[in-house]
Amino acid sequence: MNILNSSTSKRKKRSESISFWTFRLMSWFVCSLLFIILGFIVYHGISVISWEFLTSMPKEGMTGGGIYPAIVGTLCLIGGSVLFSFPIGVLAGIFMNEYAKDGVFVRFVRMMTNNLAGIPSIVFGLFGMSLFVNTLKFGDSILAGSLTLGLLTLPVVIRTTEEALKAVDNSFRTGSYALGASKLQTIRKVVLPIASPNIITGLILSIGRVSGETAPILFTVAAYFLPKLPHSVFDQVMALPYHLYVLATSGTDIEAARPMAYGTALVLIAIVLIFNLLANALRRYLSKKVKMN
Repeated sequence: MNILNSSTSKRKKRSESISFWTFRLMSWFVCSLLFIILGFIVYHGISVISWEFLTSMPKEGMTGGGIYPAIVGTLCLIGGSVLFSFPIGVLAGIFMNEYAKDGVFVRFVRMMTNNLAGIPSIVFGLFGMSLFVNTLKFGDSILAGSLTLGLLTLPVVIRTTEEALKAVDNSFRTGSYALGASKLQTIRKVVLPIASPNIITGLILSIGRVSGETAPILFTVAAYFLPKLPHSVFDQVMALPYHLYVLATSGTDIEAARPMAYGTALVLIAIVLIFNLLANALRRYLSKKVKMN
C-alpha cells in the first residue's frame, strides 16, 4: 500500500513539475517575442528620434520634418474617447451590478455588450461616419472621432466595471446597510473605493486599444497631411496610427519615409507605455488608500 501511495505521489509531483515548466516556457516565449518586437522597433526607429522630430511639422511629403501634429491629434483622441466612454461605462456597470435585477433584460444586455466588444473596429468606423459625421453633421472632426472611439471601448469599460464590483465582498454592503447608509451612499463610499483599483484596469485597456486604432479614425477624423494644430473639437487632425499607415504604405517616397515610420511607431508605443504607467500608478495609489482605510 505504501509503495502504491509513493508511486502515485511521484507521478503527481512529476506531472506538476511538467505543468509548471510548460507554463514557464510559454511565459518566456511570450516575453521573448515581445522584447524581439520592441527591440526591432527601437533599433530601426531610435535613429530618427530627436527634439525636432517630436516638435516640428511634417514637410516634403511627410518624408521630412516631424510628427508634432500627429502626436497632438492622438492625445486629443485618447482624451476625448476616455472622457466619453469611462464615465458612461462605469455608471452602466454600476447599474448592471448594483441596481438591475438578474433576469432576461440583464442577461440580454450582457450578451449584447460581449458581442459589441467583438465587433471589428472598421464597423464602428462606418457607424461613426454615418451617425456622427453625416447625420449629426459633426463632419470629420475630433468630436466625431472621439465619440466613435468611445463607443469602441465602452463594452470593455462596462464589463471591467461589472467584474470589479462583483469582486467586492457582500459583507461590506451588509455592514454599510446595518450602519444606516442608503444604497447610493454604500456604493459611493464603500463599494466604489474598494473596486476602483480594478475599475482602472478598464481605463488601461481602453487607452491601449484607442491609441492604436486606425479604421475608426480613418472614417471620422484622420487627415492624410495636415501640418497644423487643431483649434476646436470640430477640426480634423493627424493621428499617429494613420500617419504610420501612410508612411509605410502610400507615401510619396516609401523608402525615404520608412525610418520615419519606425520612429512614429516607437513614439506611439512610448505614449501607450506612459499612459499605462500613469494608470498603474493611480491604481496602486487607490489600492494603498483602500488598505489604509
